[in-house]
Amino acid sequence: MPNTNGRHLTAYVDSSPLLESIRQLNHDVVKPLKQMFVGKDEIIDLLSVALVSRENLFLLGPPGTAKSALVRSLAERIDGRFFDYLLTKFTEPNELFGPFDIRRLREGDLVTNTQGMLPEADFVFLDELLNANSSILNSLLMALNERVFRRGSESRALPALMFVGASNRLPEDESLNALFDRFLLRVRCDNVSDEQLPAVLQAGWALQRHSANSSSGISISSLRTMQSAIESIDLTAIAPTYVEAINKMRRAGIAISDRRAVKLQRPIAASALICGRSTANATDLWILRHIWDIQEQQEVLAAIVDSTMDSVTESQRLLSHPQSQKNVPPSAEEISQALDRLIAILSSKDDNSEATNEKHFVRDQLSALTTRSQWITDGTQRSFLEEKCNSVWVLLRTIEEA
Repeated sequence: MPNTNGRHLTAYVDSSPLLESIRQLNHDVVKPLKQMFVGKDEIIDLLSVALVSRENLFLLGPPGTAKSALVRSLAERIDGRFFDYLLTKFTEPNELFGPFDIRRLREGDLVTNTQGMLPEADFVFLDELLNANSSILNSLLMALNERVFRRGSESRALPALMFVGASNRLPEDESLNALFDRFLLRVRCDNVSDEQLPAVLQAGWALQRHSANSSSGISISSLRTMQSAIESIDLTAIAPTYVEAINKMRRAGIAISDRRAVKLQRPIAASALICGRSTANATDLWILRHIWDIQEQQEVLAAIVDSTMDSVTESQRLLSHPQSQKNVPPSAEEISQALDRLIAILSSKDDNSEATNEKHFVRDQLSALTTRSQWITDGTQRSFLEEKCNSVWVLLRTIEEA
């Protein structure tokens, strides 16, 4: 696993647009989507992780479970080019990648007119993915895995931040296994529970009457900033725990190739970054619940992941991603107490190397707590914590500039 200097990212979070990008993703994208789509928190959190890590997500579920609506609502909150298509057994390459340019064809050049098509999209949704036929399969595989469009002598890099695929079934034909494998993360999208149905009806009625507010969301440049920052996340501390988890999964009969194990580090790092941390910890391994090939593996994966949480410290739990705690909301009181501890550290008058190290620690913790406070559901408590975080940032900068 890569070992980078976490202090570099900490300073970056404090002094650059990265912290604002994290805030926008959590506050302007993730939070509104969770309010619109009741019972879909897990899927929405995975979509955000996939966006930040530039990995692909597969949605499995029956018709009518809001798979398409959820992805399109996410696309409306991303200031970029969106391409979506419903695949059938008869879908041809031209329908996804564009037709040949007739004017260039007359000159003897085979050039694809990709305007408005998949090769120019920042965000791609392929519904009924597993209807893909052999005529588009090779082009799709290269686009998904290498982010490259190749057709004859043509070859160009794709700007796509993420591909989302959806289907109501898992692959039954061996020829589709390679396509399914290109989606590193997988999640079920089912009907909500009986208890949640009234809230779903209310939210669904509101969604039909009011379209998403396209004025708020996140820009493509902000997402690319976050994707670049992934490389600076320090994974050293979780390396032994991660290796042990992968070995347990392999012994349980779950096939995880070395290539896949390497790629999974990106969404793990994305979980840490979304929480405002420059260092990953064991709580970020919640991602591993979503790497199943068949549905029967889900319980096994969940049990192995849950066992890794036994060694999690109180401070790690406080700064963890909500999905690591199965949607247990963060405690406003705990966050406030943690901010008080940071204020006490900064109140130290000492100006020695140990105090300097403590200030670096404060900056890292403060970034995480600032992000964590945005997940508080009570508006009054959230506003209080945001003001308290801002006051600690002011205190920290005042001390550093003195």
